[in-house]
Amino acid sequence: MMARLQDRVVIVTGGGHGIGRAYAQRLAEEGARIVIAELDGEAGERVTAELAAAGREALAIRTDVADKASVEAMAATTISRFGRIDGLVNNAAIFATIPMSRAPFDEVDIEEWDRMMAVNLRGAWLACRAVVPHMRRQCSGKIVNISSGTALKGAAGRIHYVTSKAGILGFTRTLAMEVGGDNICVNCVAPGSTLSEENPSEGVVKMRTQAADTRALKRVQTPDDLTGAIVFFLSADSDFITGQTLVVDGGACMH
Repeated sequence: MMARLQDRVVIVTGGGHGIGRAYAQRLAEEGARIVIAELDGEAGERVTAELAAAGREALAIRTDVADKASVEAMAATTISRFGRIDGLVNNAAIFATIPMSRAPFDEVDIEEWDRMMAVNLRGAWLACRAVVPHMRRQCSGKIVNISSGTALKGAAGRIHYVTSKAGILGFTRTLAMEVGGDNICVNCVAPGSTLSEENPSEGVVKMRTQAADTRALKRVQTPDDLTGAIVFFLSADSDFITGQTLVVDGGACMH
């Protein structure tokens, strides 16, 4: 039985760590050829080596999604290697691997606010600007943006992060309207509190465990809980779905 993403070329930004790494691994299992667009070049190479050891085809490209030239070079390198771009997962963000402060709204540093928007929001925009021309030439493509359940209900002490992820919701809907005529689907996944940290501290484990109490499904969420939604939005199963946000959080936020 052929995998749902057989031979499709999919870029995962921030694919060297945590949830992004889980996305890359699952997409490769579904037959996709993976591009790890990762600021941490060594991490990107490690994930690529893991995929290669499993018989998968992958390419690591050191990428700063907040930098236009870096993202454009990533797209060009992908085309040079694979000849096409079928999917983009806009996962790179400041949150866990690149930590953020958790402060009241009026104590957040202005430079940190700007950096958060540059990576979490502008990064998705720049990545789409770089890959959409190639998708248009193919008259096909799938883009999956990553928001957060916090964008739907708010979260004290992280206003810059929540604002950036709320922006992704509007970005998804608007881009879907703009590129639908090119047969490009744009959708969004909003994860709940996920135990994605590498070597998490006791405090982090406690925080993720406590989040289970707010859910209909009473357990800790892991990266593997999110990969099925990503595969769905990148596969032919979602060919007539665009501009939508799917919350994957065990029933903490129902909308």
